[in-house]
Amino acid sequence: MADHAHDLASVQEATERLLTAVAELDNASVARPSRLPGWTVGHVLAHLARNADALTNVLDGRPMYVSAEARDADIERDAPRPLDVQTADLRACDARFRALGAEPADWTRTVELRNGVTDSASQVPFRRWAEVELHHVDLGIGYELEDLPQEFTEREIDFLADRFLAHPDVPATRITDGTRAWHTGREAAEAEVTVTGQPADLLGWLAGRRDGSALTVKDGSLPALPPL
Repeated sequence: MADHAHDLASVQEATERLLTAVAELDNASVARPSRLPGWTVGHVLAHLARNADALTNVLDGRPMYVSAEARDADIERDAPRPLDVQTADLRACDARFRALGAEPADWTRTVELRNGVTDSASQVPFRRWAEVELHHVDLGIGYELEDLPQEFTEREIDFLADRFLAHPDVPATRITDGTRAWHTGREAAEAEVTVTGQPADLLGWLAGRRDGSALTVKDGSLPALPPL
């Protein structure tokens, strides 16, 4: 089982790092395009706030979102807000999420996320940590995949490799940074493809943030990964 207390502390550190960086922006930056297609910086910040609320719902046994339509509408509603409103909202939502996470609970219980996905409650803080770190990069304000904590990068590669494990449309793939190795894709006696690269580039490819051009591929072409 994941160490939820450790991950909650990491969520706080990552959120403070993001808020410190965002504090250097101005209100005009809210309308600037982010690295996510169709989303501004304001959209990313609004999503982070609403995701904190959604994962609070998950820990509290409620539906993550009322509906996909409501989720999207809330982000559109909140995206244009002034920067100080965005950051105050994000800070408050983060505090509520971590406060609930600090309460005594059965962390082995199964919780339900979006689209019928289930997971151990102990994994929810890490999922939030991933949201904060990756979307900090998506803001396009100077925080890159290479700046991510090493622990996070390794664990997120592991998480994403596991997510595509046994996927029939992904060839059996060995992923390595030269020191560590992960396996993903459909079941096979041995890997059909080996993908090698720096941890940041491997994570960027798995998370849909980089095209994989910096990676070395042996015994085939770079696998096309399904959207997250």
